[in-house]
Amino acid sequence: MWGDIAIAFLLACITSFVVTPYTIKLAKKVGAIDMPADRRVNKKPMPRIGGLAVISGFLVSALYLIISMSIEGKLDLNDTENYKMKLLGFLLGIICLSIFSFLDDVKDLKPIQKLIAQVSSAIIIYSFGIRIVDIGGNILPEPVSFILTVGWIVGITNAINLIDGLDGLSSGITLISCIFLLLIFATNGSPIISVVLITALAGAILGFFPYNANPAKTFIGDVGAQFLGFALSVIAILGVAKTVTLVVLIAPVLVLGLPIFDTIFAIVRRLIKGKSLKAVFSADSGHLHHRIMKHGYTQKQAVYILYSISATIGLFTVILINDSIWKALSLALVIAAILGLGSSQIKKYNKEMLKENKKREMNLFS
Repeated sequence: MWGDIAIAFLLACITSFVVTPYTIKLAKKVGAIDMPADRRVNKKPMPRIGGLAVISGFLVSALYLIISMSIEGKLDLNDTENYKMKLLGFLLGIICLSIFSFLDDVKDLKPIQKLIAQVSSAIIIYSFGIRIVDIGGNILPEPVSFILTVGWIVGITNAINLIDGLDGLSSGITLISCIFLLLIFATNGSPIISVVLITALAGAILGFFPYNANPAKTFIGDVGAQFLGFALSVIAILGVAKTVTLVVLIAPVLVLGLPIFDTIFAIVRRLIKGKSLKAVFSADSGHLHHRIMKHGYTQKQAVYILYSISATIGLFTVILINDSIWKALSLALVIAAILGLGSSQIKKYNKEMLKENKKREMNLFS
């Protein structure tokens, strides 16, 4: 298994890394450029369809491993789980969502059009058999299963998309989530296909990351951010398909706690402020990364803080599943205390640097 995991990671990483420069050229040709604006952190026009490279890396790696593992007899696509249909549905869902997301990056679709594309892609997934069918061993009625499955996929797709506001943020958060989900899947009897897919996703993100980390050379765009959330949500369902422990079933929810919280908070905030459902689709500057930067942190520092929070939540989940709740809580508290102490020093450092820069500017003009 570990050989397949290594292949899945490296093949996805190399493909994504090689394809990204081509997406930059394509973005300039089709006009998929993110222009500086009030809510934007970029100070210059930026290509924004880098997610196509992540999708390419993931698909090349996943398809190669699925074919090779089937030939070797490690994966039976026609077993009782009917992975042939499930994987076909996953591919069709990715294609459907990616087409609309690409159009959004080029032409800026309306929020309702994006939502229709997300729901349609989620329905494709459900129709091909990837479903949340039970919780803790209790079989769910089909209408409940449908609502939970579609709601989960659409919710996580939007959660990752909404947190995509700083260089490397959505890709980094997703990469961290992939790492911890891989640990959970590999140690809790999850299907081999879920392990391979989550590894391929992690590799594809890492290959793209050098171009997306601050200072970014390209943005992942809606086509990438929505794909990340969509793929994570679907792989999470596949990963817990054969487990019956309730804690393992909610592990993906815990691992993705940061983007989920940010999304829920954004919905509530916009409903209160706009006093209508239409307000939910209105962009604002109240996301976690915006709030952290308003407290005096730089863009890079804000990203690192959110990485640390996401990693802490992931580690908490792994320890909770494999050890005990008191150990998970105590570790989370210790890390939170360290981050709290460090944040005060970072603020002081930023203020001192700001003062020094102002003095230098004054000396230059004096």
